[in-house]
Amino acid sequence: MDFDAIVRSRRMCRDFTEEPVAPEVLDAVLATAFRGPTAGNTNMLDLVVLTGADTHRYWDVTLPREARGDFRWPGLLRAPVLVLPVVNPVAYLDRYSEPDKAHTGLGASADEWQVPYWWVDGGAAVMAMLLAAERHGLGALLFGQMTHEPDVATALGIPDGRRSVGTVALGHPAVGARSVQASARRGRPDPSDCIHRNGW
Repeated sequence: MDFDAIVRSRRMCRDFTEEPVAPEVLDAVLATAFRGPTAGNTNMLDLVVLTGADTHRYWDVTLPREARGDFRWPGLLRAPVLVLPVVNPVAYLDRYSEPDKAHTGLGASADEWQVPYWWVDGGAAVMAMLLAAERHGLGALLFGQMTHEPDVATALGIPDGRRSVGTVALGHPAVGARSVQASARRGRPDPSDCIHRNGW
């Protein structure tokens, strides 16, 4: 599958089989996360990867068993892999306090960053993984941890100060898993309406 076909066919998947992801395929998908841009070459992305029964540790925090009967996407709970991309804002402040970047003033505090590039870099890493998953015939879904982030961090031993971009579920799509969800029915914009050449 060529790159254009991968981009066009990528969709979020909310319904997985329980079939494990082959270790070599998982490693290939995870490795792509580290090929994205990183401001100042800070390179402070970590991936917390849960596989098999360890995924239950995540769901026990974010979706207690008594609430699962009403969960809209039960097939998501079958995903054999959950990946938490974790960024380190303090590392960016440290990097931009170094001599070659200190003139920017961005090392003073996170408030100095009009655009917090740890989120930008983390998002680029996620997109790379989503495209790699598509390339390997896997389903993938990025979803937010929302108010559960601190509890997830505690349960998984994520160090203080680190932030999760979200959670990426990976696995083999169930039959019909590519069916259109309500949000997807909104469609995508016509690029010609959003591309402003030589100015707005």
